[in-house]
Amino acid sequence: MTGRLFIFGLGYCGLEIAKLARAAGWSVAGTCRTSEKADELKALGFEAHLFDGIAPLPAAALSKATHVLSTIAPGTTGDPVLKTSARVLRDARWLGYLSTTGVYGDHGGGWVDEETPARPAQPRSIERLAAERAWQAMGMEAGSAVDIFRLPGIYGPGRSAIDQVTAGTARRIDKPGQVFSRIHVADVAGTVLPALGHACAGAIYNVADDLPAATGEVVAFACALLGKPVPPAVAWDEVAPTMSAMARSFYAENRRVRNDKIKNELGVALRYPTYKEGLSAIALGARHSSGAS
Repeated sequence: MTGRLFIFGLGYCGLEIAKLARAAGWSVAGTCRTSEKADELKALGFEAHLFDGIAPLPAAALSKATHVLSTIAPGTTGDPVLKTSARVLRDARWLGYLSTTGVYGDHGGGWVDEETPARPAQPRSIERLAAERAWQAMGMEAGSAVDIFRLPGIYGPGRSAIDQVTAGTARRIDKPGQVFSRIHVADVAGTVLPALGHACAGAIYNVADDLPAATGEVVAFACALLGKPVPPAVAWDEVAPTMSAMARSFYAENRRVRNDKIKNELGVALRYPTYKEGLSAIALGARHSSGAS
């Protein structure tokens, strides 16, 4: 099954999804915020429309879209896509929304799945849950299926522990018992693509890899791959006062995210089942791009 996919937000995840969908035969268009980014996207062969979250898109931009995906975060005043473009989304057969596993709140390191009640505590996660429900309500009103994809920390080329170690900015923060789930950007795309044609569309999916882990373990593995010394561990109580409020908020919650549903319902086989495969591929790609043997 193919059609025309329109992606609000052709950024880090959105562009990866767009590339994979196009390779599978989909017609793909989407939005970005600047004319410079639009030129880059057009050079890659994608139809790009400017969208600032305030002015609505022309109806013609979405007139042929059979599937619409939003990667754009909400704000304190609501979801910018729904606020500006809800009316022209109603003809799409399928709607998708990239959300966050932060909607589950803190579970003290315990496991969560799609049946776990959403009880967000962080302001941005509360906004995400409100956006999820708004997308579901709009889909129900329009008769369109709505899939929600809940993502943990996203990493990939240019945004990984490999890049942090190379830049000399990696830190091993020691907060005993603290773990994070994560997902490689390629596996985000590899999950969204089969959902586009899934017969039972209209679900919530956790998109995470198989191995939640402490940040310190990930940094140490990246150092080993690069042959770099492992930075000393820094106690949480020591480093927390120097961190931004946003950074501290990530450490305020602790959970492990199950991913059985994407495997059982969508047939997803993760390209990078753990951070070890993902970071190894990034390190190999970096060596190739630098010309190292």
